Amino acid sequence: MHHFHYSGQDLHCESADLAAIAKLYGTPTYVYSAATMADNYHRLQRNLSGLDLQICYAMKANSNLAVIRHFANLGAGFDLVSGGELRRVLAAGAKVNTSVFAGVGKTEGEIKLALENGIYAFHVESEPELARINHVAGQLGVKAPIAIRINPDVDAHTHAKITTGKSDNKFGIPLKHAAAAYEAAAKLKNLRIRGVQMHIGSQLTEVGPFVEAVKKVAGFVAELKAAYGIEYFSIGGGMGIVYRDALASGPQSWWDAQPADKRPLTPELYGATLTPLLVPLGLKILLEHGRFMVGNAGVLLARVEHLKRGAGKNFLIVDAAMNDLVRPAMYESFHEIVPVHRDSSRRALVADIVGPICESGDCFAKDRSIQEVGEGELVALMSAGAYGYVMASRYNTRGMPAEVMVNGSAFELVNVRETFESMTAGEKIPAFLK
Repeated sequence: MHHFHYSGQDLHCESADLAAIAKLYGTPTYVYSAATMADNYHRLQRNLSGLDLQICYAMKANSNLAVIRHFANLGAGFDLVSGGELRRVLAAGAKVNTSVFAGVGKTEGEIKLALENGIYAFHVESEPELARINHVAGQLGVKAPIAIRINPDVDAHTHAKITTGKSDNKFGIPLKHAAAAYEAAAKLKNLRIRGVQMHIGSQLTEVGPFVEAVKKVAGFVAELKAAYGIEYFSIGGGMGIVYRDALASGPQSWWDAQPADKRPLTPELYGATLTPLLVPLGLKILLEHGRFMVGNAGVLLARVEHLKRGAGKNFLIVDAAMNDLVRPAMYESFHEIVPVHRDSSRRALVADIVGPICESGDCFAKDRSIQEVGEGELVALMSAGAYGYVMASRYNTRGMPAEVMVNGSAFELVNVRETFESMTAGEKIPAFLK
């Protein structure tokens, strides 16, 4: 659920009018709801209350400093996948001692930075990485806390580009080789075995794959606890969000209106199903959700440039583009697109909703029905809080969009729109071309 809704005819984020935000800060602009993020965090926490739980927000979904600070204030640690993300946690005034460092290609510099700042654990993806962490820890004269990522070979039934728990994915160590990997880690004097981790993919809409993965590795986890005294089991993240009918899943009880077999996966079902499987292990449980925490907490505001009527097809051209939100072009993903000012007296228009970039792939929706909207009017691309700004680019020399956070009726710019001057500040023409 989220806090985007119509108040009268106008779309609001919490109590803030999105048209007022666009008037003040322009478009394209990402707008985030602080209340939605807090609600998502607390729903996870509440529905796994029978566990010793640590939520580590997977900040690759949205790494704005204000978002990081908000989750830190709520009590979250962080799931990091780069040295830059670690620096963002520090820049936001948060700590990394409840955070974990994942990823298949950690550099020596990143490992050193994490150790110097007291990382809770590295999630190790290969035996060569064990050796590298051991080497860097030895140079610093410390013991590096580690957990090995297990690849359980479970099909998450999600998009091929975001599945991570199959044997042909690049992530983790196969379950059948994991015992040998832990034995190797135990022989390295600069490592401390702290836990075990798995993650099977993103945008999972059913609880079944989570259950299958936990059951598949639970016995091995118990063996690790007996052999090495591990402290925690991370079951990763990956819980999906609603993209279709996203606006309907706001404050009202939209889930309750759905047939039981059609309801999206919720924290309530997730917690009720997995808690009984995890309690007997007697370990701290880490969760590393990203999309669930922020996906429905954000929208991308765009302004209509004009309607182009083609031969048998309409094109609604907006000022946002694939450089601002690449998911539809990259994943063929669906985002609901709604008018910021709703007018029931207007006719419906069927059109491809596209951006101005010189690529046919710069298309947010094909043959989408939307009320007629004119030049200068606003639309909102829903469910854009995750993998939106963080995947944006400067393609076609388009500056990065602005970001705004809302809290009740208050809103504030949390990232300024990029200017041409700041975009090109690091570039120079070499002397031999002058």
